[in-house]
Amino acid sequence: MRKLLLCIVSLLFANALFSQSSSFSGLVTDANTKFPLEGATLILMPANQTTVSNDQGRFYFKTTTAGQQELRVTAIGYEAQTVKLPALKQQPAAIALIPKNIELSEVTVSGNPADQFRPVSTLDIKMRGINNSQEVLRMVPGLFIGQHAGGGKAEQLFLRGFDLDHGTDINIMADGMPVNMVSHAHGQGYADLHFLIPELIENVAFRKGAYYPEKGNFATSGYVDFRTLNVLPDNLAKLEGGMFNTFRGLGMVNLLGERAKQKQQSAFIATEYMYTGGYFDHPQNFNRFNLFGKYHGKLNESNILTFTAATFYSKWNASGQIPDRAVESGLIGWFGAIDPNEGGITSRTNVNAALTTSFSNGDVLKNQLYFSRYNFELYSNFTFFKEDPVNGDQIRQREHRNMFGYNGSYTKISFLGNIRLRSEVGTNLRLDRTQGSELSRTKDRTNITDAIQLGDISESNLAAYISEAFQFTERFTMSTGLRYDHFFDQYTDRLRNDTIGKANAGILSPKLNFYYHLNNRTQFYLTTGKGFHSNDTRVVVPQNGLQVLPAAYGTDLGTVWKPVKDLLLNAAVWYLWLDQEFVYVGDEGVVAPSGKSRRTGFDISARFQPVSWLYLDADLNYANGRAVKEPKGQNYLPLAPVITSAGGVTVKTKPGISGSLRYRYMGNRPANEDNTVVAKGYFVTDAFINFTRPRYELGLTAQNLFDVRWKETQFDTESRLQHEAAPVSEIHFTPGTPFFLKISASYLF
Repeated sequence: MRKLLLCIVSLLFANALFSQSSSFSGLVTDANTKFPLEGATLILMPANQTTVSNDQGRFYFKTTTAGQQELRVTAIGYEAQTVKLPALKQQPAAIALIPKNIELSEVTVSGNPADQFRPVSTLDIKMRGINNSQEVLRMVPGLFIGQHAGGGKAEQLFLRGFDLDHGTDINIMADGMPVNMVSHAHGQGYADLHFLIPELIENVAFRKGAYYPEKGNFATSGYVDFRTLNVLPDNLAKLEGGMFNTFRGLGMVNLLGERAKQKQQSAFIATEYMYTGGYFDHPQNFNRFNLFGKYHGKLNESNILTFTAATFYSKWNASGQIPDRAVESGLIGWFGAIDPNEGGITSRTNVNAALTTSFSNGDVLKNQLYFSRYNFELYSNFTFFKEDPVNGDQIRQREHRNMFGYNGSYTKISFLGNIRLRSEVGTNLRLDRTQGSELSRTKDRTNITDAIQLGDISESNLAAYISEAFQFTERFTMSTGLRYDHFFDQYTDRLRNDTIGKANAGILSPKLNFYYHLNNRTQFYLTTGKGFHSNDTRVVVPQNGLQVLPAAYGTDLGTVWKPVKDLLLNAAVWYLWLDQEFVYVGDEGVVAPSGKSRRTGFDISARFQPVSWLYLDADLNYANGRAVKEPKGQNYLPLAPVITSAGGVTVKTKPGISGSLRYRYMGNRPANEDNTVVAKGYFVTDAFINFTRPRYELGLTAQNLFDVRWKETQFDTESRLQHEAAPVSEIHFTPGTPFFLKISASYLF
């Protein structure tokens, strides 16, 4: 820790020494909303210096030689502008871009090292949109989800050869607030995104791998950061209705008028209610309610304040995973249940405040405070009558949590001769205090038959990081980073006379990345780094702190390439080593270590717009994952995806008709260590069509268009049915959505 602090002090001293006070700066805004525009590409010609506007819309150039110069500004979904520098005498320069229909031909491959995935995510949201809550996570290429508990539980996640459970090896955030729950009642890293209203998502920032010092826990396969709108383009009222007694209502209203918008002040409120009976034989009776409010405003020339408050509540029934033999024998139907009393209740209330301060020399200081109050209660039954032949094996998992946190960072742009430096130092503090974390066997949700676990959890994560990007030329950039995380764990066992156990550990995570920007059509990158995922407090405390923070080591070699003006490709080969795999055994309340693992694979994404009204996208992902120390043939990683693909065709016509036909494919994958049990793959197609006018929109959605029978989640589980003499181990599954039709009507005002 002392060495890390010394590095930080040395870096700040060096920047102060070599920073150039003379620079050309400016601000890029959206001409309609008047708010700052992030991710605009700016090229200073003829020197061909390139930069990208930051999340406050600001950009900075080193002062250049005298002479006639021009600044070209482009952004996805906006008209390009070319401005002569004499027209921008004021400091900072103000440039307002006018929105327009997207044309892939105008997208350039950015030289900014952090932007290799930005064109893909921006194009997808603007072209495809987010049609439902399931589409939220599917915006990340290669990320697959599966629901197996009635719709209210966090989805099962799959990415880069990982069965991520509910978030163990992917870092997920919303507006800078953690979504992953540490030492959760149902699993480490549990990430429930149902508190996020899909229509409020402005962009999805994602990057794969453990190569970025600002991200810590769970960021082994990568991270996803959802950002909500800072300003509503219009007030909105929306109604949806569909099969299986499905209903959804949404309202979003601006609280401030046009005069406030001119001053970059915005406040709005949004609310959502959803109900569905579900397609199972036993109704889900799924209810979800969201209330979201946000203020985003410019306090003065230097400071921007963002304040968000939101609350979420959900209640549902579930049919759980069912065994193949029960369906094949006719005991239950494809959408039946062995235990129809599964389900749950969950709620989350968030308060999030962020202050961004921009200084005249280009430095940016960010301070964020957040708080979350979280409640969770889940009823499941994985083994039916294996452990208790009389009452059954239903379990209850429950917790009440308060989460407090702080994120702070300081970013500086400076120059060392002709080398452009981007320096960032930051710190993160997260405190989780969980009361009544429970695992009990129950009957009919009401009677406790066996108390397995009950305790209070205190987990604290203190982290500091430093990163430095060296742009040696307009083509070549190197970035380095170092992160240190320390965890303090405490568990009070309420079933064992309030026995208190403690553990703590720290981990240092170095990063080193290289980017070569050949031209505005081609970028190559080599990213490397060390990451980690934390382990459950209830596991590490009894082991005296062993394996608190298993490390991950990885590298990506990739390219962003536009071989022709209407085609964008992103491809990478990758490698990932994990010091320790963990398998959560839900009905026993333990996390079982399963040794070291190695994964290799490749990702390919393609975006093609041959004509202005037609957009095609496709992602193909391959992963080969194996346990390292197990003999060949016995070293498969259960449920790890091997081949996945997703894509579609989107049509947008000038009269306001848009439609999309999309597919997702997951190939067969091993369900156990010797691949003698296979989780069968699936190919599912969805369709969307919308008719849009300035003040209203009508939509029709068809999920599983061809009504195929598919298994959304699968597990190789040992269970016993009520009248069986002995347990049986086989595939247990949750059936995927059958053909489902939904209509929607929106009114904008």
